[in-house]
Amino acid sequence: MILAIDAGNSRVKWGWHDGNGWSSLATVSLIEFAAANHDINPFAATHANPERIVISNVAGDGAHQLLVNWTRIFDAEPFWLKGEAERCGVTSRYERPGQLGPDRWASLVAARALHPGACLVVNAGTATTADLLSAAGEFLGGLILPGVELMRFVLHEHTGRLPLQEGRFVDMPRNTVDAIETGCRHAQAGAVERMFRVAGPGAQCLVSGGAGNALIEQLDIPCRYVENLVLEGLARIAWS
Repeated sequence: MILAIDAGNSRVKWGWHDGNGWSSLATVSLIEFAAANHDINPFAATHANPERIVISNVAGDGAHQLLVNWTRIFDAEPFWLKGEAERCGVTSRYERPGQLGPDRWASLVAARALHPGACLVVNAGTATTADLLSAAGEFLGGLILPGVELMRFVLHEHTGRLPLQEGRFVDMPRNTVDAIETGCRHAQAGAVERMFRVAGPGAQCLVSGGAGNALIEQLDIPCRYVENLVLEGLARIAWS
C-alpha cells in the first residue's frame, strides 16, 4: 500500500493505493488541514503503515512542515517529488527540469499512462496550467495563468468598483457580474484552445482540478475530465 499526497494551493488531497486502485481518497482545504487537531492524524485514520509515501507540495514551507509532522509516524521516508529530466516514459524539455512544479510533473506522468498520443494536460484550480505532451512522451512546454476565482479577485482588488461576485457565463453579458464571469471563463478556454492548436492530430485534452468540469463546458476540443490527475501520477511514480 502506498500513500500519495497532493498539497495544492488551496486544498490537500491524499489517497491510499494498493497497486491496482484507490482504497480510499480524501480532500480538505489547506486551512482545515493546517487547523487539524494534533491528536488526530488524518493520514492514519484509515490505514496503517504504507510501503511508500510520495508527496507533491506546491503550498510552500508551512505545508511542508505540516506534512513532515503528519507523516513522521510512519516507517517509510517520504519521497518529495520535484520536476525531473525523465520519469515513467516522459521526457522533460523544460529549460530547467527541476523548476517544473511537482504537480505538473505528476500530471504529465499520469497523462502519458492514460492517453498514448499527443495530449494537452490541464489542471484548473487556483491557477490554471496547460502542458503539452507529444505522442513520443516529450513535455514540450506549457503555460500558467490565474484561475477563474483569482481573476475575479484581481479585478475586484485593482479596480474601484468591480464587484467580487460570481456571475453567469452567457453568450452576451448585459450586466457587470456576468461580464466578469464570462470574460474570465473565455480567457481560460481561449488559452487552453490556443495551446491545443499545436498538439497535432489524434491529440486529446485531459482536464483535472476543482474548476475542471466548468472549464470543459466552454471547450470546443476533444477533452475529458480526469479526477485527481496529480494523485494518479504520484501513484504511478510510487509503483515504478
